[in-house]
Amino acid sequence: MEETSCILLQACKEGRKALLETEANAVCREYGIPITRFELSKNENESVKYAEKIGYPVVLKIVSPDIIHKSDVGGVIVDLRNADEVKAAHKRIIENVRKHKHAARIVGILVQEMAPPSTEIIIGSTKDPQFGPAIMFGLGGVFVEIMKDVAFRIAPITEEEASEMITEVRAYPLLTGYRNSPPADIAAIIKILLNVSKLVTENQEIKELDLNPVMIYPKGAKTVDARIILE
Repeated sequence: MEETSCILLQACKEGRKALLETEANAVCREYGIPITRFELSKNENESVKYAEKIGYPVVLKIVSPDIIHKSDVGGVIVDLRNADEVKAAHKRIIENVRKHKHAARIVGILVQEMAPPSTEIIIGSTKDPQFGPAIMFGLGGVFVEIMKDVAFRIAPITEEEASEMITEVRAYPLLTGYRNSPPADIAAIIKILLNVSKLVTENQEIKELDLNPVMIYPKGAKTVDARIILE
């Protein structure tokens, strides 16, 4: 996977431990992990051009190696529905970042498709010093935060193990069509788990990977936020 190797090499050369979100998205895309459409914009006009290419509504996010928690500095604005809103949001994000962290290096603004709301899942990986990368699966929101309702397997995982991880979590019934909601695309979740397993197995310099949330639909899925931390 050539693009991934180049991105990881560049980050290491620059002494960065975290990939930029655009880089993490590109790595995921190369490994067949479904990501919302995105572009990196350098100015207000580019943000509008990309928003119109992607299709409204869009989300704008700061891209900076010095800012990990974007929301804390006003670096994320969601649900933008026209060119005027995009221009104003681009300007406001830059102002917010300068106000909170004046010296932060700004690479640009991420213009991202806003995924329709749906059931949220979390898929991740963390590297154990003894066993190597472990894959994690859970449902989003309170299930992960409060109930710690997650399943783990050591990578690489098989299709059967991916399927077991999904059915193991206590919140699994929510994926099968609970009450009036349609069943989620379990095959799409299995595919993401297998692709994440392949990604972290082939790139041992990845210490942590976090896809949170992944919106899962009756057909297909979209990763809204991807984070990759290196050794």
